[in-house]
Amino acid sequence: MKLILKIAWRNIKRHKGKSFVIGAILFLGAFIMTLGNAVTSGMNRGLQENIANRFTGHILVISDKQETDNVLFTPMGKSVNVLPEYENIKKLLDEQKFIHQYLPAAKGFSMILTEEGDMDFSLLIGVEFEKYQKMFLNNVILVEGELLKNGQRGVLLSEDKREHLYDEQNIWIHPQKSGFDEKFLTEEAQKNKEKLILKDNIVFMGSGDENMALDIRSSVAGIVKYQFLNEFWQMFNIIDIESFRECFNYVTAQDKSVEISAEKTKILEFESEDLDSLFGEDVVKKPMDNNAKYKLDGADFKKKTEARPVEIDKGSYNLVFIKLKERFSIEESLKKLNELFKSKNAGVRAISWKSSIGQIGDMSSIIKGALFGFVMFIFFTAAIIIVNTLSMAAMERINEIGMMRAVGAQKSFISSMFYSETFFLSAFFGGLGIVSAAAVTLFLRFLEIEADNHMLQLLFGGEVFSPYLSFTDILICVLELVFVTIISAIYPAHVARKIAPLEAIARD
Repeated sequence: MKLILKIAWRNIKRHKGKSFVIGAILFLGAFIMTLGNAVTSGMNRGLQENIANRFTGHILVISDKQETDNVLFTPMGKSVNVLPEYENIKKLLDEQKFIHQYLPAAKGFSMILTEEGDMDFSLLIGVEFEKYQKMFLNNVILVEGELLKNGQRGVLLSEDKREHLYDEQNIWIHPQKSGFDEKFLTEEAQKNKEKLILKDNIVFMGSGDENMALDIRSSVAGIVKYQFLNEFWQMFNIIDIESFRECFNYVTAQDKSVEISAEKTKILEFESEDLDSLFGEDVVKKPMDNNAKYKLDGADFKKKTEARPVEIDKGSYNLVFIKLKERFSIEESLKKLNELFKSKNAGVRAISWKSSIGQIGDMSSIIKGALFGFVMFIFFTAAIIIVNTLSMAAMERINEIGMMRAVGAQKSFISSMFYSETFFLSAFFGGLGIVSAAAVTLFLRFLEIEADNHMLQLLFGGEVFSPYLSFTDILICVLELVFVTIISAIYPAHVARKIAPLEAIARD
């Protein structure tokens, strides 16, 4: 083996020009592949950090009647199917050890109605906001007003939606409690502040395939924006879950809390055609005292419409956001959840966060696939050049190889010599390409390049360019180098094995 390596190294030095050409191609391919993997891995990590951890969770639970997995950016405002019996789903989720936390919610496409007769549109997310903030790492940032508390009615309008309403209808929305403050006006709105139509509430009308649309008037608690990937999430406005249910005609928690008296239940369940039997002598237990006096103020009077305490989870939802514990993979957790839901006939299924956001989630995979194809093209070209170069080198060394064969060198020895030369070049130049790409990756992370354009933010996986090189990425590059090296050396080694001792004598 030592002799083979010595001969291979000597031949590389004798053919420096050809060796450099082969090495340069291997260096370029390894460099591009390694840097490309670092960019796409950084993108994947950024998307998971800024989308899964701050907006969707790792897994979403949706109705098994839902036609498409893309439930957050549904085309044409198509509604999301309501989950059947959330309380049953909740029990199943509570039993799973791989779940870190989860949050039921509702998402829908609504219209915004105004007294001026114009119309706008809005994507609404109905949640208990304090739970939402806790789960998604305080991703919602307050611009003006105040944030919602659990149980509080109101809407958190995105900064972008407020500006859009001004641009289209000259309406300026401000929080109800804090009132109008002109310091929050945009530069254009400042010039037109005398003609502004000021509002502190919004009328939403729900839309959907399953339920009749209803309209509700919701007070504006605050104006907000999102800390990460605001360009994408700014179309979502957050409303309390009970208002959402009313808007989309879902079953509310208040509906479930209503107690029906025994007499009313008897009437509702009555099936006889003899309605007179309902009005027997025992119906009126006590005659009304017309002289009775009633107090309508103070502690003795209790409003008939006073709200009962409600269990918010008794109402309807159409999705559940789930975050997993760190050591559990999304793929395995999805498999376990779907097997569980199917065995329990829960009427729901689990999908990944990438599926829930449609093409945005596929972006990194598309870019990585395109990059992989480009680099494989480079490696394929490199393999052809290496094959031609080594084949020519084999033909130029007929005398040398023939003499080796004449003194007893086996065909396997000749093959090993060519493989060793190729591996020398691959290890040195390919390894140099991987190391160089790793150094460039660290340098780019150090620069902390920021992106304002939302497409660049998607490419970066966030607002800062943070390529990341994992051990798996490096291993993939090494395996590709090994593959190219073996493929490139097969034919030249075959050519060299066919050289016979007589050919060396004939040439002399």
